[in-house]
Amino acid sequence: MSSARAARPGPRATGIPARKPASGSGRPTPAAAPGEVRIIGGQWKRTRLPVPQRPGLRPTPDRVRETLFNWLGQDLTGWHCLDAFAGTGALGLEAASRGAQAVTLVESESALVAPLRAVCDRLGATTVRVQRGDGVQALRACAPASLHLVLLDPPFDGEHFTPALQAAARAVRPGGWVYLEAPRHWAADELQALGLAEYRHLKAGMVHAHLLQPVATAAPPAG
Repeated sequence: MSSARAARPGPRATGIPARKPASGSGRPTPAAAPGEVRIIGGQWKRTRLPVPQRPGLRPTPDRVRETLFNWLGQDLTGWHCLDAFAGTGALGLEAASRGAQAVTLVESESALVAPLRAVCDRLGATTVRVQRGDGVQALRACAPASLHLVLLDPPFDGEHFTPALQAAARAVRPGGWVYLEAPRHWAADELQALGLAEYRHLKAGMVHAHLLQPVATAAPPAG
């Protein structure tokens, strides 16, 4: 696990209750079987989520999800979150599992919407809403500044990155967070032009995980 700015204090978001430190039972979460992923922590820890066999569907790796929620803290009580390219729902359901007040899972493919709704029904996830549609448009509808956390894991071979980041920067509230998963590390000047700044970065295999903040509330450089 690496951090681009390890000397900085942990994240804090305006108006969000203090988060509990990461905790665990000491037992590693068993690896998921092929065709499924598991929720890493919170009330639904170890719950299996199906991974439909769809071209380009690429669930966020366990290590990356674990790192993301270590960065954010394990207690997301009161947060409003939007997972703009939900896929299996793993990212958004991780947030809901940790107490987020409202989570919207947006997915454009009808073949993935039904499994998402089935999982939410099975979990009794009353704080989670599944919405079929365009993730960028859903973010634009949330502006200005209504979300604590935006989760972005668009198709790596698509053209969603720039419009999604632009929309996310406007939809997230001051002190809130944008998570970006991408096939490359986005440079500081690219993010600055979109109204965002990097807080943390991790490379795991071919995946680059970024935790970003709106420029107006981004933490100053370490040192």
